[in-house]
Amino acid sequence: MPRYLLTKAAHRVGINAGALLSLRDDWPEPKLPEAPGWVRLRPELTGICGSDVGVAQAKSSLVLSAFYTARHQILGHEIVAVTDSGERVVVDPIVSCVHRGFPPCRSCQDGFPYVCERFDQPGVSGCHAPALGFDAALGGGWGEVLVAHESQLHPVGDLPSRRAVLAEPTSIALHAALQWKRRGDRAVVIGPGTIGLLVIAALRRLHPGLDITAVGPGTFIPPYAERAGADRTLPPGPEVVETLAGLHGGRVIRPRLTRVPLLEQGVDVVFDCVGLSSTIDLGLHLLRPSGMLVLVGGAGRQPVDWSLVWNRQLTVQGSVNFGPEPALDGRHTMAQAVEWLADPAYPVDGLVTHIHDLPEWRTALTTAAAGPRASAVKVALRPNPDLPLRT
Repeated sequence: MPRYLLTKAAHRVGINAGALLSLRDDWPEPKLPEAPGWVRLRPELTGICGSDVGVAQAKSSLVLSAFYTARHQILGHEIVAVTDSGERVVVDPIVSCVHRGFPPCRSCQDGFPYVCERFDQPGVSGCHAPALGFDAALGGGWGEVLVAHESQLHPVGDLPSRRAVLAEPTSIALHAALQWKRRGDRAVVIGPGTIGLLVIAALRRLHPGLDITAVGPGTFIPPYAERAGADRTLPPGPEVVETLAGLHGGRVIRPRLTRVPLLEQGVDVVFDCVGLSSTIDLGLHLLRPSGMLVLVGGAGRQPVDWSLVWNRQLTVQGSVNFGPEPALDGRHTMAQAVEWLADPAYPVDGLVTHIHDLPEWRTALTTAAAGPRASAVKVALRPNPDLPLRT
C-alpha cells in the first residue's frame, strides 16, 4: 500500500509511471493447483488492457482492493497461449467457485460466474483475485508461463495471433452490447479505444440497421471507428448534443448555469467506454427518456449529477467481464467471440498496432497509456519469442 500511494502521487505530477512493476527473471514458475483440470500454458501474445495501465499508474479503485488481496501480481489477462500438448487457446481469465473448489455461490448458480461472490477467497486455486493476471500464484500473460483451468480455455486453431489476442476484449465488448435489449434505432459509443471499437463492431454485427455514432477525440480514431461499423465520429464535448439534433431531429434544451445542453427525443442507448465524470454526464444528456447508459469496463470514483437518471427514468447498467450469456441461450461469450474473430469479414484487422518483447515492457506500457497520442490502439507483449506468431 505505501508503494501504491507513492506511485499514485508520482503519477499525478507526471513521473515514475509503472513504478509498481518490475521485470523479474528469478520468479518461480506458477505451480499447478492440487486439483484436477489445471494445465500449464505458454503465452504467445498478451494484450495490455486499460486495467493493467490502471495498476501500473495506481489508478485502481481502493474499494475493489477488497477483492484483489494478492501481495504480488503477474499482469496480463488478454491471452492467446499454447498448452503443453501444443494446442493454441485463448483464456477466459475469470476464476470463480468451480475453479476455487467451492460449491456454487448464488451468482455462479444463477449463471453469472463473472460476478462470483467468492472472488476474495482462493480455495484450491490459490488465487487471491477475481481473475488470472492479478495474482502471481497462477501467473499472468506478462510472464513466460501461467496455469489455468481447462474450463477457461477456448481453442482457436490457426486463428491469426493479432486477431486471437482480441478474444478477451471482444468478449467484454459483446457482453456489454448484449446488456441492451434493443429499443430504438440510435446508439452512441463514447471512447472508441480498443473496447469502444469492439463495442461498435459487436453492435453492428448484432443490429445491422442500427445508427451508431462514435464520440472520440482527434483524427487518429475516426477511420478505425468507421471500419468497425460507426456511421460517424464526433469530437467530444457539448457540441455533440447539437450535432445529433441536427442529424436526427429532436429539441435542444439548455439548463441554467450548466454547460451541456439536453437532447430531447435523444438516442436510445449510450455505451460509455471511458468512465470520466464528463463522459458520464454527456451520456446522460444525450439519452431519451427511459433510455439506457451502459458503463463498460472499469472506473473509479467520479462526481456526477445523477438527476436525469430518475427525472427521465434512465437505466444505468454496469458491464465488465463475461461468461454464459442468457441472450445467446447460455452460450459462453468467448465462444461467440472466437467464432466472430474467425470470420475474416469481422472488422478487427489493424487494431493490434504495436507488439513488443517482454524486456520492452516499459515502452509497451507507455505506448498503451498514450493511446491515440502514440498512434496506438491495442498494444501487446510477446513473452515467448520462440513461439511463432500466426498470420
